[in-house]
Amino acid sequence: MDMKQQRFGIEIELTGIARKRGAEIAAAYFGTQSYYEGTYYDTYVALDSQGREWKFMSDASIKPERKEGKSRVAASDSYKTEMVSPICRYEDIETIQELVRKLREAGALANSSCGIHVHIDASSFDARTLRNITNIMAAKEDLIYKALQVSVARQNRWCKPVEERFLEELNQKKPGTLEEVRHIWYNGASRQRDHYDESRYHCLNLHSVFQKGTVEFRLFNGTTHAGKIKAYIQLCLAIGAQALNQTSASRRKTQTTNEKYTFRTWLLRLGLNGDEFKTARLHLLKHLDGCIAWKDPAQAEAQKERLRLKREKEQQMREERGTFGSESDNESEIREQVIQEENMHIEAEAQSPVFSMMTGM
Repeated sequence: MDMKQQRFGIEIELTGIARKRGAEIAAAYFGTQSYYEGTYYDTYVALDSQGREWKFMSDASIKPERKEGKSRVAASDSYKTEMVSPICRYEDIETIQELVRKLREAGALANSSCGIHVHIDASSFDARTLRNITNIMAAKEDLIYKALQVSVARQNRWCKPVEERFLEELNQKKPGTLEEVRHIWYNGASRQRDHYDESRYHCLNLHSVFQKGTVEFRLFNGTTHAGKIKAYIQLCLAIGAQALNQTSASRRKTQTTNEKYTFRTWLLRLGLNGDEFKTARLHLLKHLDGCIAWKDPAQAEAQKERLRLKREKEQQMREERGTFGSESDNESEIREQVIQEENMHIEAEAQSPVFSMMTGM
């Protein structure tokens, strides 16, 4: 399964803009009309050119605010705004980004009460691949929480880690059917018809699989940064594709003394490599500690020493020839060569089966 072949949806919690106004802005972007749907969630809808519904719904967990000059002040409940996309394909990511930009320009903001949930189509998942995605998240969730800067309060309430009981039983019993996975998830009788079942409040929500046919990732902080939102979607699609493509996945927690290197190498193994995903890697690695180029700090120091010796050699050669070109240009050239060598080193190690074992994939 190519990550780009998966269908997905996204829920973006916002405030700073009323639901009615949000739908109007979306409709103006699509060149269509918005309308009031009502329902329990006081929903406004904008249609896109394909007739798909982009909904602006109420969410009780959002703390409503609005901008007043340079300040934020309390606002009415109409400012509790959750934008819910229709079923999307990879090419719709740009549309989502542009909508977020339009909403931000109109005053939309995200405070600490806001989150983002990404759903991927669960129709291709079976018992084995649901166990894979559970193990992948369990192994990497500590690094993911830190990379995404998930607050302790949010982690403890809205996006809890994979439940240890579920993880243990899932790997011990190795269920062969979705019905067996469902029984383990609910620890007994199914509660799939209960929309707000407490089991949904995990970073990886499988209640959503049984209730609406999607795997839900709930661990993203709210933001109006279009680039971050794109990175979050790409990460979820990549994890989903890995779970579908691998024969098995280890639940063992990833241990590392170099978070940034380990996480980057994992992102490369997920397929988030090359220029296309450069921005995604930037956002996902920004808050991790360590050296991005070398797994062992001693290797980084050795590389610095090699760079120093190379500089000295170049300087000596210039003096012997009696040419004193721009030292900064020369150093830049050397540094570029070193970076290329480091990237080759990372790419090679990312493909190593040994790395898979070390990082608990």
